[in-house]
Amino acid sequence: MSPHQVAICSGYIALQAELEVLVVKLERLPGSAFTQKSADNKPQDHSLVPKDMITGAEHDTDTELRREGLAGNQDLDDFFIFPKHQELLGEMAKDCGVKVSLEWTGMESESRDNLAITYILYRRFAPDFFQGCSVEDTHLHSLQLHPMFTSNQDFCADGSRGVEPTCVFCFFSLPSTGYVYSVRGGVEMVSAYQYPEKAQQAVLTDLFLHIITKNALQCFSVRCAAVAARAEDPYIDTTMKACPPITMEVCALRIQLFIGLKALCHNRHHIVLLTAADVETKEDTEKATRRNTECKDHKTLTGILLAVGIEPSSNPGLESFLARSFLNRKSSFAKHRDPSEMGHGWNLYVVNTVPPLQLYNEMVEYSKKYEETNPLSQSCLHLLSEAHLLLRATLLAPRMRNPVGQCQSSNQNLSLSLGYNATDTTGSSTDRTPDRQELQLAFQESCAQLGDCFSRFDKRDCHLALPYYKMSGLSVTEVISRNRCLSVSPCGYGKGFLFFLKHSLYDETMEELTEETANEVLDIFGAAEPSQLPHVIASPSMVRASPGSGLAHLESLESITGPAVPLTLSKAALALRMGDLQLYRQHMDRHAEMLQVYGFIEEPKLLLHGRGHAVVPTPLARHLMESQDGLLVAALVALHENNKVKLDEADLFFQDLCGKVSGLQGGPQLLVDFWEALLMASSQEAVIQELLFRLTSVYIDRVACRDSNGIKPLKTADDLINSCSHFGVIYPWVSILTPAHFNIVHDHQEDLQKLQSLLCGPTLDVSSILPLLEQLPDEDNAGLSLHVLCATKLGHHDSSIERLLDCCPEAIIPYANHELQVNKRALWWQKLLPELCERTRAAGEENTILLSALKETLVVVAMELNPLEFLDLLPEDGTAEFFLPHLLDCSKRNLMT
Repeated sequence: MSPHQVAICSGYIALQAELEVLVVKLERLPGSAFTQKSADNKPQDHSLVPKDMITGAEHDTDTELRREGLAGNQDLDDFFIFPKHQELLGEMAKDCGVKVSLEWTGMESESRDNLAITYILYRRFAPDFFQGCSVEDTHLHSLQLHPMFTSNQDFCADGSRGVEPTCVFCFFSLPSTGYVYSVRGGVEMVSAYQYPEKAQQAVLTDLFLHIITKNALQCFSVRCAAVAARAEDPYIDTTMKACPPITMEVCALRIQLFIGLKALCHNRHHIVLLTAADVETKEDTEKATRRNTECKDHKTLTGILLAVGIEPSSNPGLESFLARSFLNRKSSFAKHRDPSEMGHGWNLYVVNTVPPLQLYNEMVEYSKKYEETNPLSQSCLHLLSEAHLLLRATLLAPRMRNPVGQCQSSNQNLSLSLGYNATDTTGSSTDRTPDRQELQLAFQESCAQLGDCFSRFDKRDCHLALPYYKMSGLSVTEVISRNRCLSVSPCGYGKGFLFFLKHSLYDETMEELTEETANEVLDIFGAAEPSQLPHVIASPSMVRASPGSGLAHLESLESITGPAVPLTLSKAALALRMGDLQLYRQHMDRHAEMLQVYGFIEEPKLLLHGRGHAVVPTPLARHLMESQDGLLVAALVALHENNKVKLDEADLFFQDLCGKVSGLQGGPQLLVDFWEALLMASSQEAVIQELLFRLTSVYIDRVACRDSNGIKPLKTADDLINSCSHFGVIYPWVSILTPAHFNIVHDHQEDLQKLQSLLCGPTLDVSSILPLLEQLPDEDNAGLSLHVLCATKLGHHDSSIERLLDCCPEAIIPYANHELQVNKRALWWQKLLPELCERTRAAGEENTILLSALKETLVVVAMELNPLEFLDLLPEDGTAEFFLPHLLDCSKRNLMT
């Protein structure tokens, strides 16, 4: 490959030959060795080139002949050999056969071991003689690597910028076709241009492609902004934001006539043109002579065909074939001549470009002609999309972010033209810079216009009405007003408009519609999509809609589709808004509560509006709190388990529903009921632990304060023990401490039993609630039971035994029977027996409880130990007649075993 032109940009290197283009990237890879290796490992004497970087220059002859198609003239004077068309992208480009390697020049600043070459793109062309170009005309030109920077980057144009461009584009052109590839972040062909006549030179900018033919300067649209927007903003092509597609066909925008155009240059707001008088040159004379020779060859071949009975004029393809210049084997590619070698009478033109907003307005005005003819015209959509990309590209430019007067390099191609102006108006670049606010307003207007186009469509792209209308900043009421004319059209409202309206109504941030507009929305969906009416009526934006009108629409829908749970619940909500409690009860009684729960899952907005910290209960939810609180709690549990509401949102919902309160001990009982019900249903470990902590906190606060709120819970302690595995059966010794008739308020008796049940259950982590227990004294049996339960759970049996003997000795034997088992069995004689002996001795025979506990303890110890071990445990001053029976029992049992 013999490059005729080279372009370098941001580590990318593009090489252009007569009919080939190769793009590679030079990357620094710290710690990695150079990856491109020579095909041959033969040693060569390169004084400045290390052996691992020697280029594989020893290509065999066959490879060279395959690669150099036009050079293959060895004994082939009567033929031309052209390679076929080929396009290799990404990893496949390394198979192109072109070997690229690096050579070290010996400079100390160069990196020898951390550079790698990555093949990006390879494109090879073969002359297509049936496109009207001769061999002399078929060659590539105008190679360009064009970077595009955006306003998201910290831009400083002081000549030493280290900021990577958002996108890098590679452009190259044949006489009749131009190609633009995006090579950064993955390679793909962006656009292909078909020129109306032979192009001599082309220049790519952020906004346009400028080309010159022999007598015209032409301007084409580009897709650079579409590529850059997607690279910069991840929300493009979602329901939030949109941008015209990269694959949209390009179009010619402007043509200006000149005489003898020879060269083109672009800088900021100016197009510089070089022209020359049309003077016949030596090359033109040679072409004329060659044409005469080709005419003779044509006559000769025609005569041969006629002689063998073939009439060329009867076959258009054969006649076109004979008309081509490649039949002359002496033809060769036209050598590119420097302008200084050609002709005379040179002229230089500097053409100013049109401001962006002016050209945008012209395109919008022109699109209205298509819209008047056909509102669904693709030409109108295409033109508005082109205008939208103009504004987007201008807003993406870094100069729109920089303040006026900031240092910027003149060679940075960042503020570009949007058209041509025949008037030679000069001025500073800052004077031509449009105001960002003005551009932003035009951009929003453009989004609204595109939204109008897509709202009328019924094809698959109609969904784009939603993001474009969102980007426009228009309210839903304004969008409805813009589409009101569609209601009287034969086709009615477009699917794009209905798609936007439906999703906007589901959006929690949408504004409340006025009664008039809300009723209009009901009429729109009643006529176009009646199945969506239950969801539309439940929207928080429709709270001002007439309930009577909504009920009429739902009645009409039910007559067509039959009864459904969400539809019935929507009718009940409307009846409640109308104040007709009899009609409300009639609708609520049509389905069982479990089916109603499923209905609320399908339409959660019947119960709550808003998300996050803005959750608000609906009137239906407030009525259910008074009449069917169990259904309300079950519905919220189902919504949480189906990911329709979060735990914190449910907390806010119940707190708003039950009124503001201070402190968990006075917290809303319905919220506690929800936590208990959710603990029964949830299988998520994180949620379970959070609920256990919340419920434990509430129970401890209520037991500590002992002030009754008079509200009965939905589930008693027994209900929870029987239905929820996290609540355990209360231990017998705990029941002795706090029996069912314990002398506290009944409400808090339930809270105490629930807390004890959680501590007796398998799930609660006792260590997490120890700080909460500090507010609960152990002076009474309620606090004592909780403290002893926690100590026992943590393995502190010695201290628990001492506490029980101090405060409630009647519970010590049930405690020991339940807790001192297996590996804790030795505590019977190591801890309990000595404690009882000492306390009984101190209390005397009057303390029958301690005496009875000592006897039961001796029975257990006599069963576990042999006589000698039992005898060692007896106190020296003990009464023989008291201990002797137990010693005899121990001896008899030992003899039997």
